[in-house]
Amino acid sequence: MPEPPGAHPGWPARLGPLRVRGHEVGLRPVRLRDGADWARIRRRDEAYLRPWEPTTHGGWARRNSPAEWPGRWYLLRAAARRGLSLPFAITVDGGLVGHVMVGNVVREPLLSAYVGYWCDSRFARRGITTAAVAMVLDHCFGPVRLHRVEATVRPENAASIAVLCKLGFRREGLLLRYLDVDGAWRDHYAYALTAEESPAGGFAAKLIRDGRATRA
Repeated sequence: MPEPPGAHPGWPARLGPLRVRGHEVGLRPVRLRDGADWARIRRRDEAYLRPWEPTTHGGWARRNSPAEWPGRWYLLRAAARRGLSLPFAITVDGGLVGHVMVGNVVREPLLSAYVGYWCDSRFARRGITTAAVAMVLDHCFGPVRLHRVEATVRPENAASIAVLCKLGFRREGLLLRYLDVDGAWRDHYAYALTAEESPAGGFAAKLIRDGRATRA
């Protein structure tokens, strides 16, 4: 079924690929048939992911089971069709390894959204997430026509902060007791970028110039 007109520009979309350390990294809309792979990764990576994600009521295993995915996918697709989000799956060599979520999309006059992301622990610290977020930023400041993209992260989350810093995000402040994460209200740093801060040629192009990726 075609997407309804006027939801927002730039959706649905496929981005990339880029080649990072011998792997082909791309992005595509999340799919209903992603459920088994999504559940397998997230249940295996509970210890890796849970400290950084909103508190899960009902138990991690149940909330990340294959049976949970259809309902989540439906809500993600509905929000995307209403122009409120861009829910991307990260793929490596064609297989699902994580998500980049652009949410709370607000059109004129703010033209803003937030970006969040998670990735399979087996692909951590390889530049996969950085490349994926770079492509999404190019899309947000290009076809989606946003002016500002924000990100929030716990001060203890060094890996996620490293992704943001590599891409040039500015730290704008500390949000006290901002989000219920892993069972308690946690402080978060607020980071942001505006379209004027995009590097020449875009974020993916800068990764290529810096030797962190190549065109696939």
